Amino acid sequence: MRIRAGTARELGRLQEIERAAGRWFRGIGMPEIADDEPPTRQCLREFAEAGGLWVATDDDGGGPPVAYALTEPVDGCLHVEQLSVHPDRARRGIGRALLDHLAVRAAAERIPALTLTTFTDVPWNAPYYARLGFRTLAAHELGPGLREIRSRETAAGLDRWPRVCMRREAAAQSRRDLLPAE
Repeated sequence: MRIRAGTARELGRLQEIERAAGRWFRGIGMPEIADDEPPTRQCLREFAEAGGLWVATDDDGGGPPVAYALTEPVDGCLHVEQLSVHPDRARRGIGRALLDHLAVRAAAERIPALTLTTFTDVPWNAPYYARLGFRTLAAHELGPGLREIRSRETAAGLDRWPRVCMRREAAAQSRRDLLPAE
């Protein structure tokens, strides 16, 4: 597996990954999430241009992505806006590897932590992230950026299911420890 910056030519594939990964939600009674459209190509392009699109591939980096992450700075942290792994590649440590890569990059850039928002009761959401070192943030710990993200999620109807903000301290590793590829 290789993790690298995503490119504009891969945007359609990323949408396919998102649609496929979304189907897992149908099986747990969240069809609205399963049917939600993936980020638009323009949205994905903006993340790529800002340096916030990361992909994982099965090989040395030349093959198509099997997973991706969208990141952006929020409240002085690296916020993981989206993390999706194609179901055909699930349970192989790819999501963990993407998050570890992001944590190492954040530490190298002196960014203190990763943050994200997620569903509390979905096994591959908050419980999964907790196993990977994320902790749930209390309301008083939320900065203005996370509060704004939560406000947009509420307006979009995501609070029909319980959600939380989570944080993981960045890895204390040097730039030489970054995963290969950039």
